[in-house]
Amino acid sequence: MPRMRPRMLAAACAALLVSLATPSVAAQAASPGHASGTLADGATWIADTPARWNGTVLFFSHGFGPTTAADAPSPAAKAALLNAGYALAGSSYDPNGSMWALESAERDQFATLAAFRHDVAVPTRVISVGQSMGGLVNAQIARDGAGRVDGALGLCGLVAGGLDLDNYQLDAEYTLTALFDPADAARLVNLPSAAEANSLAARLTTAVTAAQQTPAGRARIALAAAYLNLSDWAPGQSAPAPGDYTAQEAQQYSWLAQGLLSFIVPARWSVEQSAGGNTSWNKGVDYAALLRDSAHARQVESLYRGAGLDLHADLTILTRHARVTADPKAVARVRRSSTAGQGLSVPLLDIHTTSDQLVPVEQETAFAARVRASGDGALLQQAYVARQGHCNFTTAETIAALHALEHRLDTGHWADAASPARLQESAVDLNLDGAAFTAYRPARLTGAGRR
Repeated sequence: MPRMRPRMLAAACAALLVSLATPSVAAQAASPGHASGTLADGATWIADTPARWNGTVLFFSHGFGPTTAADAPSPAAKAALLNAGYALAGSSYDPNGSMWALESAERDQFATLAAFRHDVAVPTRVISVGQSMGGLVNAQIARDGAGRVDGALGLCGLVAGGLDLDNYQLDAEYTLTALFDPADAARLVNLPSAAEANSLAARLTTAVTAAQQTPAGRARIALAAAYLNLSDWAPGQSAPAPGDYTAQEAQQYSWLAQGLLSFIVPARWSVEQSAGGNTSWNKGVDYAALLRDSAHARQVESLYRGAGLDLHADLTILTRHARVTADPKAVARVRRSSTAGQGLSVPLLDIHTTSDQLVPVEQETAFAARVRASGDGALLQQAYVARQGHCNFTTAETIAALHALEHRLDTGHWADAASPARLQESAVDLNLDGAAFTAYRPARLTGAGRR
């Protein structure tokens, strides 16, 4: 028997040790499994593998909320993805901080991927998936994941980032307090507790409910909704006609009255807690110019005329009394931890519902502009679903989008894989729960890019 050279022997031994220390794809292909563990910062991770694994792991970044590990956007999607042969993994993020966990989320997701490789198996392909706030994490992973991630799929992602989110929400809340609830106008930021944030949200909701009873109130609600980038298509209703401004406002009011303020006001408080101070400001903002940039400007102007109100006077009051300033250190912290779009290192497909009350679809416009400015526009594709609600996707839409991304990874080009027609056809062919992909171009994100 020929003797093995020392270098060859060392390589063979190393390969044997790796094969013994790291589970192989084949070892996990025989039966479904579940694994879990704890990361260095106390975050937990979970992973699920199917009976017949195709070698791809989808590691999932969950949205704003309790820091509990999740590895799929919904139970239905989880079952369908496992049935299709994908392995799933995801972390909780650091459980010791705010639910706005951007300080730890990207780090914990990469640590989860390393734990999967060590404790479960070595994948042949890695795809990052993120939903809502996790869509922002996902965009960061698509920016920073070269060599660790092959591609990324974003679902209703908060891709404009934390600063833009806080600022346009502040503009809307400031408008509501200035016009309906002056006692709270100076108490919008630096709230001492979650309970105070909830109380403020309740007072604003009560004020909006009362204002809806008069033409003047409805016009002013429309003004605040414009600054909030709030969709005019509410659940359970048909989309209003483009020029039916009264119907548009009525559906915007439906969003506000059905708990929207009770979510976004406490959520902004969580961002402040994470950043260590106030991260939004309006001092120096010209509210007339801000309205001119809004897709809802004509609606607001029409409703003001119908109510006999002086729009210029209200805009002057808003501009003159805008005095909120931010904590520079908190702003710097959120700018570092909670932004994306500075570039992409892997292909990213974002999908978004056209009527998203929590993460307005206009965020995709701001994000795409940043990616193009970085020179990586060819790596980004965006697609839209004609439906109301935040992250309100069917399982078929999610899987069809995943297949479009895989086409890009397999071929090196998007071709028409992410076009509305092809996505719709792909989703319908799955024969699951329907689809509504549509050709759509979001408007500009009002209040974005404040410096």
